[in-house]
Amino acid sequence: MFERIAELAIRRSRLVLIVAVVAVALMGVLGAGAFGTLLGGGYDDPASGSSRAKEVLDKKFGGETNLVLLVRTPEGRVDAPAAEASGRALAADLKKERNLDNVISYWDTSSPDLLSEDGREAVVLAHVKGDGIERDENAKAVIDAYRGPYKDALTVRAGGAAAVTSEMGTQSAEDLLLAEAIAVPLTLVLLLLVFGSAVAALLPLAIGLIAIAGTFAELFVLGSVTDVSVFAVNLTTALGLGLGIDYALLMISRFREQLATGASVDDAVRRTVSTAGRTVAFSAATVAAALAALLVFPQYFLRSFGYAGIGVVVIAALSTLFVMPALFAVLGHRVNSGRMPWGNKPRPDGGRAPLWGRLAGTVMRRPALTALPVLAVLLLAASPLLGITFGTPDERVLPDSAESRQVSSVLREKFNGNDDAALRIVIDEPLGQAPLASYATELSSLQGVIRVETSGGAYTEGRSGTAGPAASHLGRPDAQQLSVVSSLAPKSAEAQSLVGTVRAVAPPAGTHPLVGGVDAELVDSKTSIGGQLPLAVALVAVTTFVLLFLFTGSVVQPLRALVLNMLSLGATLGVMTWIFQDGHLSSVLGFTAQPMEVSMTVLMFCIAFGLSMDYEVFVTSRIKELHDQGEDNRSAVTHGLGHTGRIVTAAACLLAVSFFAFGTAKLSFMQMFGLGSGLAILIDAVAVRGILVPAAMRLLGPAAWYAPPFLRRVHTRFGLSESAPAGTPERTTTDRELAKN
Repeated sequence: MFERIAELAIRRSRLVLIVAVVAVALMGVLGAGAFGTLLGGGYDDPASGSSRAKEVLDKKFGGETNLVLLVRTPEGRVDAPAAEASGRALAADLKKERNLDNVISYWDTSSPDLLSEDGREAVVLAHVKGDGIERDENAKAVIDAYRGPYKDALTVRAGGAAAVTSEMGTQSAEDLLLAEAIAVPLTLVLLLLVFGSAVAALLPLAIGLIAIAGTFAELFVLGSVTDVSVFAVNLTTALGLGLGIDYALLMISRFREQLATGASVDDAVRRTVSTAGRTVAFSAATVAAALAALLVFPQYFLRSFGYAGIGVVVIAALSTLFVMPALFAVLGHRVNSGRMPWGNKPRPDGGRAPLWGRLAGTVMRRPALTALPVLAVLLLAASPLLGITFGTPDERVLPDSAESRQVSSVLREKFNGNDDAALRIVIDEPLGQAPLASYATELSSLQGVIRVETSGGAYTEGRSGTAGPAASHLGRPDAQQLSVVSSLAPKSAEAQSLVGTVRAVAPPAGTHPLVGGVDAELVDSKTSIGGQLPLAVALVAVTTFVLLFLFTGSVVQPLRALVLNMLSLGATLGVMTWIFQDGHLSSVLGFTAQPMEVSMTVLMFCIAFGLSMDYEVFVTSRIKELHDQGEDNRSAVTHGLGHTGRIVTAAACLLAVSFFAFGTAKLSFMQMFGLGSGLAILIDAVAVRGILVPAAMRLLGPAAWYAPPFLRRVHTRFGLSESAPAGTPERTTTDRELAKN
């Protein structure tokens, strides 16, 4: 297969490049529309009880409250004559908005729960109509129309889920622009330092841009037919730029190495595609397999990263395998043009890194002495995982200056219970007032519950109150809604425990209550992701094992890779827990400590695992190549790391830059994603590839290449293996080395 790709690039190089240019132009046109189809949110399981409760609320009650307008008077109280007149006018104007339902204000209800303790602030609750992009646009239009001074007597600020989602989308776009403004120039500088040649430095950027443009086009198509998260764009840019550079770096280094040996351009292309091209193909397959595990989760937030990640990997690999060889065939020795003052002439040994070779040699001589301290540090770094807790994104992921976050803080501090964070119980059957009252009475007696609001009145501490004007919207002939307002902090352990307690209360006979609200959504998200996580991990492990077996012909190498990758992943997640959950460095990075975002933690696991396998394939490919040519295990590892160490280091630094750039984000979970992914890459490239891999290979000895006879036959038939270089005889097989040892 790779020979045919090489011949196509050599004989039809200009045609390949013309087709690539046309394809990129078309992808660019399609990709430009991606942002108009992508959505916020997507953290909930559509089949969960909380999601089904939301559906009933939307269908029969005009939707749950997702917009909270906090109204404040500059002086005096909001129930003073002038402020009250303006407040009634505001409520009347909001009720005329065609994009809003269920507008409820303090001035309409006189409910003390919608009035702050000092009387200077009041609340207007509403539901923004629409789904996905339409809802986001409607929320933005309403917020922009009413935010700020109103009739010179009041000031209005927006909060609630709709406002939070709107601000997160805006902040995400700003974070993306800043990250790319940092990553692209810095990456170009690093490429110039690595290659010492302007032409060679620009080629990886071209592959990265193709990967990004192609994935944007894919997201546009998918976003037109299904729900896709806007945050997939962030992964597309970081991973597209990074992997495009990684793969191109490997190919360019091998091509220049072949030219330096005196090979013709055509032969250099053939050898590069058959060796580095094979490595890129297997590397892409392992990364895509890790990201494909995200597709098993029902939350479209996670599935979207799977769509984007697989698209980026496949497009980056295909453009590297087809476009890069065609560029080599056209450029030839001009790939070294534009040499920088510090640039050295490419050497036949590929720029073997003596430091990495010496390090590998030292580790191979004393594997336990060198590996044990590294293992101890990684396990120490992973120790915060023992206290990890999980949450879902809310206003706290925004910076302190975000208006929706400030509104949420005021609601918690100055109001008697947060109606916006109440549990919403819906009964999608006809229900009489007597059983409704009995059910509400029992709910109101639960610990932490301040009140239970129903169409028949409010209930507190097991006693009924009076039905207020605001209660009428909670009842329908064929359905009932109960609002359970508690004194518990939203998303706290106590609030999550209350969800289970409420669900355990015996419902009225013949009914099946559904419990919704932010705390119920968190409980359901954790349950949903936790239920699918074993399947996702199993898929990652099995597909990785199979691919690495096909790549190496050994059953030991995949197991060794899985164990070492889990060590580096544990260390990375432990450090992120120490920082973002425990709050260390919060003053430096400017975030609020909170439980680890469950979806982003799963995403970071899959991304980091896939990229770890990327470098696993880079290193193992050269070791196996030398081993197949007859070098013993120790020599193959030492020389293999000497050859690949510089490439892996450069690739890791370049890819880490793409992710670390998101450390400048204002959204805390994007900070965690960027810093965590970048850290995982560096830990893997330095600690794992530099020390733990040679130590493991030394301890395993010839058994590192073991496979049962029947699996060797499977590998012979189905595995991809590159032929020896021209003029190089096949020397010693694995079996001979095993027999010899």
